[in-house]
Amino acid sequence: MTRERRYRRGYPVAVLVGFGEYQAVLWHVFSNVTKLHITVKLAGRRTDEKALYSFHESIINALRPTVSEGVRSIMLAAPPRTDFAGAFLSHVRGHHQWLAQEGGSSAARFGEIVGTASQPHEVAKLVKTERFKHLMDETTSEDADQVIGTLEKRLSSNATILYSLKEIEALIYSELKAGKLWPEYVMLTDEYLAGSREKNRINRLLQIANNKHVKTRIVNAETPAGKRLTQLGGLVCFTTN
Repeated sequence: MTRERRYRRGYPVAVLVGFGEYQAVLWHVFSNVTKLHITVKLAGRRTDEKALYSFHESIINALRPTVSEGVRSIMLAAPPRTDFAGAFLSHVRGHHQWLAQEGGSSAARFGEIVGTASQPHEVAKLVKTERFKHLMDETTSEDADQVIGTLEKRLSSNATILYSLKEIEALIYSELKAGKLWPEYVMLTDEYLAGSREKNRINRLLQIANNKHVKTRIVNAETPAGKRLTQLGGLVCFTTN
């Protein structure tokens, strides 16, 4: 049963944060569906600087695990005539340069959209809009381009690059220790996954990689990043050394 639900869910694409007056609802956006992740409450009023600071920090903490797994496209939705998303972005830029720094190894891509995303029916309506789809494509493409840029640097250095599923499995499933070969990213295109006869094997690899804090990324094959990845066979693992 678990495998069937995971297959229908698809692969992770982004995080959607739906802001309200006194809460933020985080949703995991997958290629096929959107799933509720967590609701973060504001303990006080927005005019209370300490309460607002703590609220924004709680959102950051809720985002950390997903960002560390390689999903760095973050969509921010807020009702009309509010600055909830803007206030959060100001907090990120002021206190979390690791997340906001352009070109940084852990930087996320943020997209802002006007709308409510607190309830499932609101999210279902929002994600179908052309504005949301365009913004999603834009942020995920920029994110993928950044990772491909890192890959290109690894290709021109002494880093080890693995291209076969068997080789990547051997590395990921091995005991990872400091001083040994350390996988930084596992990347593949959506076409590679869709066309593979080893979907369960690939999904298991990605899950174990995430469990070991190795970043993973599935890239749209039609994007520039996806086309470059296709040139390399559609599946790549690059290391930090």
